[in-house]
Amino acid sequence: MWVRFIYFPRARRRGRKGYLRRRAATLVPKPDSLGDQRMRALAAELPSALQQGFAWGRELSVPNGEGSPRVYAVGMGGSGIAADLARGIVESETRWSLSVVRGPELPRSVDDRSTAIFVSYSGNTWETVRAYEVAGRAGARRTVIASGGALAEQAEADGVPILRIPPGLPPRSAVGHMLGGILGLLDSAFPESNEARVERVADRVRTVIGQYGRASGPAAALAEGIGDRLPFVYAESGFLALARRWKTQIEENAKRVAAFDEVPELFHNSLVGWDATGRTEASRLAVVLLEWVGEDPAVGRSLRYLERLLRVRSVRVLKAPLSSEDRLEALVGGISLGDFTSLFLAGRRRVDPYPVDAITRLKSALATSADARPAKRTAPTRRAR
Repeated sequence: MWVRFIYFPRARRRGRKGYLRRRAATLVPKPDSLGDQRMRALAAELPSALQQGFAWGRELSVPNGEGSPRVYAVGMGGSGIAADLARGIVESETRWSLSVVRGPELPRSVDDRSTAIFVSYSGNTWETVRAYEVAGRAGARRTVIASGGALAEQAEADGVPILRIPPGLPPRSAVGHMLGGILGLLDSAFPESNEARVERVADRVRTVIGQYGRASGPAAALAEGIGDRLPFVYAESGFLALARRWKTQIEENAKRVAAFDEVPELFHNSLVGWDATGRTEASRLAVVLLEWVGEDPAVGRSLRYLERLLRVRSVRVLKAPLSSEDRLEALVGGISLGDFTSLFLAGRRRVDPYPVDAITRLKSALATSADARPAKRTAPTRRAR
């Protein structure tokens, strides 16, 4: 167990202001499970994974032709979140649009002028495999990011470029390889290559990861502040995918429900709900604000208003600063802080963050159920008269 000092006031009759009592604090158990140790080690590898993925992706870089190409990224779960995260960078800093598809059906706008990236860590995500086939029939330029599986096999047979990432990881722990890979694939879209920038970001994030893993660090403090409350994670539009990443990491690692929302959109709806929340209910809720130093001042003023309202309603408000003006550095640092916060939350509940048994059971059920996977549409059979 880690130890901290807790302040206890003495009785007034003694005329003393207080004293420090040394006491074992059990809010954050010492990591001891193999699953916890492995997840922490993988979280610490994020900067290196980003560098590797970017280098591999850049070797397969999408050419920058005339105009602004339509790029689609298809992925589910921990693989899809990498595309969401990349989208925030690509659409903020280039003229390219990156549409993220989370399902087997592609937009009708996908054609032979489109570029489609298929991200499936296992390579066996049926939705992504189905979308890959659809894109092929549409004539789209395809690239696959996977560790193997049916998707990689099909891409190899079709002569489609494959960015192979290391196997044997939980998909959510491969986010560095996949995010870096997508940014590498789309590097030609940026005014100048991100090669040096990725190296710099990786070096800077590497220096703060040690703090995030400490029981006295900011991630542990956020986990303690959230406690047993239901957490809502809020971020501005450009970092909405980061808020989603925090939400999914809390759900998969800490095995508890979480929610996320977008600023400033929530000021047009969620604000009403918070205003009507009673103190008893509010005391069971927590809001984590992912605050970027480069956010619009108007957004900042709205957040201060929301913060005051939440505190009046007795909602626990916590701030997770994204302190770099470089959007990519803020993003990668925010991923790391969220990952370690979710691991400390898992420690509070004494659960193993590594397995995701509910997802495993679902995949098993889908694999054995004849009705689980939708059948391809076929023309109705006509009876002979």
